[in-house]
Amino acid sequence: MYSATSKDGTTITYDKVGKGRALILVGGAFSYRKFPAMVQLADRLAEHFTVYNYDRRGRGDSGDTQPYDTAREIEDLDAMIDAAGGSAYVWGLSSGAVLALQASAKGSNIAKLALYEPPFVVDAADRKPPEDFVWYVKELIAGNRRADAIKYFMTKGMGAPSFVVGLMRMMPGVWSNLRAVAHTLPYDAALLDGFMHGKPLPSQLWRTVVVPTLVLEGTESPVSLRRGAAALANVLPNAQLLSKKGLGHTKKLDTKRISAELVLFFKSNH
Repeated sequence: MYSATSKDGTTITYDKVGKGRALILVGGAFSYRKFPAMVQLADRLAEHFTVYNYDRRGRGDSGDTQPYDTAREIEDLDAMIDAAGGSAYVWGLSSGAVLALQASAKGSNIAKLALYEPPFVVDAADRKPPEDFVWYVKELIAGNRRADAIKYFMTKGMGAPSFVVGLMRMMPGVWSNLRAVAHTLPYDAALLDGFMHGKPLPSQLWRTVVVPTLVLEGTESPVSLRRGAAALANVLPNAQLLSKKGLGHTKKLDTKRISAELVLFFKSNH
């Protein structure tokens, strides 16, 4: 276990495995560095890269300096890039992809960027979270209603059926891990604020993201996620869209397929 210090003094904890060019993994909602799929992905990629798998602030062993601001999470990623030698490849999962995208737009020294199904809702016909989604997630956490926040985020935000949450509650290890990071759900909601209302992505918002970028989406994923990924690839100056079965995150992450595609992208000459 290693640690880096963010600009505001927050300790960011990470694991490091492998050798080669630095590659940083940025988890999504409910994810943390010890999440089994993140560990497995890091281990697969370690054959080709030095992989930095970190706890986003408020999760695992990382600190959680208040008040929260998405700018602080970008500074956390910058601290990780500094720890990795000053430049790195970055892969982001879901809301973590949005964080990585925003960091690149703000000038973080990211050499190549892989964005895994950022949960943008860009079509008015697709299922959308309630208008007060971000506010209500904050209210639930402020009231220490972690179980309610998990259910609300999963069903109203992620579109999961209610019975899925019920099944998770019957799995003590899984449920306790979800509860342990539930207080960070407002952070993910804040990252997604403004991008889940069924409106087209602003064409100029990320014009500064000129690094080679791979946007990944699974052919088995909900149509809203697929539309969001395609829309993002279309507005980024130097992006390609990769659509394949097994690249969605609606079920267990297929780390074998994901790692294979990441190796091809990050080791290519473009």
